[in-house]
Amino acid sequence: MADGGAAACARLGADPALKSRVDRALARLVEHGATVSDALVALLVGLEAEGPSILVIDMLEQGLDKDTQEALIADLRSRGPGARPLFFLTRSSAILDLGSVGPDEAIIFCPANHSVPFRVAPYPGASGYEALASCLASPEVRARTEGVIAWRPRVA
Repeated sequence: MADGGAAACARLGADPALKSRVDRALARLVEHGATVSDALVALLVGLEAEGPSILVIDMLEQGLDKDTQEALIADLRSRGPGARPLFFLTRSSAILDLGSVGPDEAIIFCPANHSVPFRVAPYPGASGYEALASCLASPEVRARTEGVIAWRPRVA
């Protein structure tokens, strides 16, 4: 969120109905332990806005602390069966708690070696489960490693 949430705030200022939906969602999340932040508001603007029938969100957890991630995923899981489908990428074990995956959720694993993505069942022993689990980290670990990249110097 390069603009510090300015685009999200502009959308809220221009659309009172969207602001009302975002305010209700924020109140629900705060009631369940979330912390209000620019990142959360921007995410909720995207989630609550009228728009595409399917949303794809890269790194859903970006900028959110552990309690906020847990409140957010619980809220998303409580949506009814008619809710807009969501596809999101995550590396957070708070967002993708493998023990909490419901029957209406699917996990598509995109291996780091760029192999073809495949569906993984959320139980130990399933094909790809251990590899998937090894890619997840707690929000605390993810925060410590944010922005870190693997780099190997060129050998001359």
